[in-house]
Amino acid sequence: MRAMSDACCDVPDPGASGRHYRRILWIALLANATMFFVELAASLHSGSSALAADAVDFLGDAGNYGASLAALAAGGAWVSRVALAKGVAMIAFGAGALGYAAARALSGAPPEPVTMGTVALAALGVNVGVAALLFRFRGGDANMRSVWLCSRNDAIGNLAVIGAAAGVWQTVTVWPDVAVAAVLAALGLSSGLSVARHARRELAAAPPAAHA
Repeated sequence: MRAMSDACCDVPDPGASGRHYRRILWIALLANATMFFVELAASLHSGSSALAADAVDFLGDAGNYGASLAALAAGGAWVSRVALAKGVAMIAFGAGALGYAAARALSGAPPEPVTMGTVALAALGVNVGVAALLFRFRGGDANMRSVWLCSRNDAIGNLAVIGAAAGVWQTVTVWPDVAVAAVLAALGLSSGLSVARHARRELAAAPPAAHA
């Protein structure tokens, strides 16, 4: 199983590096699941579409980390198959976030900026910590790359939400919040396409036995 997995995706498993990667994924999964509930509650309290989009992103990332753990256990071409599925999910998130941003723009009601900024700052701390833990694995297979991209994009998104909170506070309009939701959607679409292409290349290059 190890030879098949290494030939397909160069997964650092089941050695010490693989065990370390699994521990990091478990930490990331728990952190993201917790932040999903925190940001969802904050979004309902503040009326922020950017926080709502970020909350859904945290939920998706928790699922991604769980899928990555399952892919590592299965090995072989399943690593790339899971990465392809995650890429498609990231594309779907981007499209959904764009639709939600449009709906918030039509409503015109500005969110409450203090809650937005405070929760986004806490989320930034979580995502920077997870990204730092995953940094050494950013150049691995499509599955590892997708995990790294999720963490990196989340940190960028948190900074954008903090900026949106400042913009809402200054302008007392919904537009900074909607703009950030659109940025998060664009990141999801771009990263999803990148991960999906990477995974498809790996699947096309894998030997027939790896697809069993």
